[in-house]
Amino acid sequence: MKHTEHFNFEKLDVWTKAVAFADKILDLVENIETDRKHYRLFEQIESAATSVSMNIAEGKGRFSKKEFVHFLYISRGSLFESVTLLTIFEKRNWITIDCLEKLKEDAVLIGKMLNSLINKIKHQEPTAKS
Repeated sequence: MKHTEHFNFEKLDVWTKAVAFADKILDLVENIETDRKHYRLFEQIESAATSVSMNIAEGKGRFSKKEFVHFLYISRGSLFESVTLLTIFEKRNWITIDCLEKLKEDAVLIGKMLNSLINKIKHQEPTAKS
């Protein structure tokens, strides 16, 4: 069996869950039945949902804990933006309330994981090269 190298961010459960969340959103947008007059909203939710995992990865690639935490905050903001857009989609009857609630459950979990990671990093003892 071939050994594959992994990036550090791929070891984070929150990153894995954020990628799965984005994948669900992309599937959802592909299957929304509408005349697509509001294509900008569809682009925006795709951008926001994928930004959650991308900012986790980008932050993990930075050289300081402070920078990593900054990107985790951006990730959390993108998550909140995604939930807001999903709420608007439900109000427009583009998705069901059941769909909204299931995706919000995923988002709440990811949000808790982000908060936990932020708190863990902020309360770590500084190292000589942090």
